[in-house]
Amino acid sequence: MIKKILLLTLLLVGICVADSHACTRIVYHGDSSLYIVGRSLDWKTPIPTNLYVYPRGSRFVSSGKPGAFSWTSKYGCVYAVSYDAGITEGMNEKGLQVAGLFCKTARYSNKENHNRRPVSLAVFVAWLLDNNQSVEEVINQVKAQDFTLSGSDFDGGTETKLHFGVTDRNGAQAILEFTDGNLCIYRPDSIHAMTNDPEWPAMQAIVNYWRGVGGTNMLPGTVRSADRCVRASFFVDNVDKTADADLGAYITRSVMNNVSVPYLYTVNGEPNVSSTQWRSLSNLRDLRYYFDVATANGFYYIDLAKCDLRPGAPVLKLTTYECLNVCGEANRHLRKAKPFVPIY
Repeated sequence: MIKKILLLTLLLVGICVADSHACTRIVYHGDSSLYIVGRSLDWKTPIPTNLYVYPRGSRFVSSGKPGAFSWTSKYGCVYAVSYDAGITEGMNEKGLQVAGLFCKTARYSNKENHNRRPVSLAVFVAWLLDNNQSVEEVINQVKAQDFTLSGSDFDGGTETKLHFGVTDRNGAQAILEFTDGNLCIYRPDSIHAMTNDPEWPAMQAIVNYWRGVGGTNMLPGTVRSADRCVRASFFVDNVDKTADADLGAYITRSVMNNVSVPYLYTVNGEPNVSSTQWRSLSNLRDLRYYFDVATANGFYYIDLAKCDLRPGAPVLKLTTYECLNVCGEANRHLRKAKPFVPIY
């Protein structure tokens, strides 16, 4: 029986072994409307990431390309900004969270839609968070696909290929993927985890197969994308539920630790399946954004509800390497700052 399970498992996950990429996202469902999104970022080389708080009324430009458009934010947000140049993920004051995760198969345009209005990956998350307060609103904004995504390469020429997880304060979820240039929107209401490749329909089949096996009997243990998704899905669905914000954060953090990649571990030829550099938690009910750096002693959060998000308020920045020993609420470490300059 075990041999049959192992053989079928290899067949199921084999499609994503060569194309595995690290990053994991989960949604913890607690009691009393407590939803916490956990996320990890893994890569071989350092991706320095700082936290920015933008007030309502902030202005963004979609791209540096011809045909770009601008918008003024309706909602205040906290963003995780990599290289001080591009938004990896964020949460707004309405409890909407959006995160971009690596997806090697992503292709943003084709010959039919390549000339639509441009949106840079550096600000795509902001475009969604600044203008919407629910998953349904995000879907309504993007479903016509009247835009074309593009982004700069990073880390010596790696193409930025992403798919996106979206969750609101009511626990609704969506996954946005770009397949052969076409936007595909999935509603994974019964699966509360996502990772990277393969694309969602195949990943959903893998997770459902392992549900049939039963996580208390066997779980895949590698750092490959599908294995992490299976483990994350099982544990986030089977840990205790709580209404307490602190306990919920500890529970979600422990699940994220289970699917993180050990520090200084690498896979030859696959820089993406490497050390977890940081983890984040987004408490969508209480508007706390936690940040957990792998090389830090501290574990802290920004309380977005206590930030001045009125139009005209300054942009605030928390420089993460200066807060390695900070614990608990970290609003006191936010400093007035200039808006980051997107790499279009």
